[in-house]
Amino acid sequence: MNFLPLVVALLCLVATTSAQASNRHGADLDDNDFAEFEEFDEEEPSAGDAGVKDADGDDNAAFEEAAPVHDTEAADDDEAMVEDEDEFEYLNDEEEFEGFDKDSKPINKGGKPEKTPDLKITNIPGHLRTNWDSFYLEMLMLAGLGVYFLNFLAGKTKNHKIAQAWLAAHKGLLEEHFTIVGDDGSTKEVQQGVLMKESEHLYSLWCSGRTLCDGMLIEMKLLKRQDLIQTISRIFKPALDQIVIKVVMDENAMAPFVMALGLKKTIAKVHRELNDLSIFCKDQKQGKNYGLPEKYRVLSEINDTTMSVIDQKVQCAIQKFDGIVDYMHFSDQFSGPKVSTEDGEATKMPDTKKVLIFSFNLTDKIVNNPEEMKGLQELLKMVFHCVDKMKRVSLTQDGKMKSMKNRKAVEEQFSKMTHLQRAEAAQLRREEKRREDKERMMNEDDPEKQRKWEERTERRDKKKSQSKMKMMKVKAM
Repeated sequence: MNFLPLVVALLCLVATTSAQASNRHGADLDDNDFAEFEEFDEEEPSAGDAGVKDADGDDNAAFEEAAPVHDTEAADDDEAMVEDEDEFEYLNDEEEFEGFDKDSKPINKGGKPEKTPDLKITNIPGHLRTNWDSFYLEMLMLAGLGVYFLNFLAGKTKNHKIAQAWLAAHKGLLEEHFTIVGDDGSTKEVQQGVLMKESEHLYSLWCSGRTLCDGMLIEMKLLKRQDLIQTISRIFKPALDQIVIKVVMDENAMAPFVMALGLKKTIAKVHRELNDLSIFCKDQKQGKNYGLPEKYRVLSEINDTTMSVIDQKVQCAIQKFDGIVDYMHFSDQFSGPKVSTEDGEATKMPDTKKVLIFSFNLTDKIVNNPEEMKGLQELLKMVFHCVDKMKRVSLTQDGKMKSMKNRKAVEEQFSKMTHLQRAEAAQLRREEKRREDKERMMNEDDPEKQRKWEERTERRDKKKSQSKMKMMKVKAM
């Protein structure tokens, strides 16, 4: 009986089983069911197998036939390794991952591999500690807002108390001279004692119903105590509260003259800013020439009239309240501050009024003491004295001539100025029209039209120049 085919089949079966066990072991599988075959390749063939091989002469042929089996196993291992390598081959796809190369290192300009910098990771706490030191800016801002708000309330209250204190001290005297005191005009019915609040630092009171005047406006220009910045600035630049009284006179109750008196610094300011004083009063004069303290200056158009206005009562009041009387301004040509005529705004004479203006300073002693506030009634009596005296002041013959001459010169000067402004405006309009005509003709396609327009323009200019020459010859004759 020939056992060679059986032996060959048995050897093939054993080789196949050994290859499978080897593959499982290389893949690190956890299944140990075939652990007994792991050392199968290391065992030597038994004597029986050797005998079979020696007994049969065809044993070499059998091993030669079995050899392709081991080659197949090696091919299977190679295919498995190729599959493992190809599994992550998509990472090298340049279309999906540009510049990806895990084995390469960055190269610097010298051609040497660049050293990767060491990254130092700072340990950041998991949370921020919330303590009061982290909010010092917010606390400062809130404290500043609180101080500003408290100063606003305190300043507003104090200004209101000052205005009410002045009104309470002078209301009786005002009611003696005026029929209506403190009517704001908001209702048809006449009101009394209404102090109009223009702002937190500005109050006003209107009085009417008195002879020789149309009305009297009292403005209380108090310090901006409600503003913290203004309060701090007054430490470096002191200022005072002011009471400004403006009396609008009747048309026939005042002679035509302009004058002013006051503190040196104030007079210089109003002389520079007010239109009537800058035109009619040229020079400042010493106050001692009129019986006033040395710190006062006087602006006068007609000296005789000024001497009669500053009588003994006025001199005594100013000397008693030295420094409190800021300035006094009497004018029949009052038109307010100067108006700039550079832009051609002054096309007509400004409206003028006959007014008496009085400005009084309120010191801290007066503001904080009600008795001192009542003492200011003498200044208000001086105001009524000046109003009554305007009816009795008359100009001399020389004074009237000087007053008329001054006002006529102002009218002529204004007329010349307005005529010059109108001439300049007309010249500008003519030049603008000529420029537009020239541009229109330059856009014409017909050269004959352009030539005719140029000839016509030259003839017109030549005719104008000839007429000017004739006028000059007539003047020379």
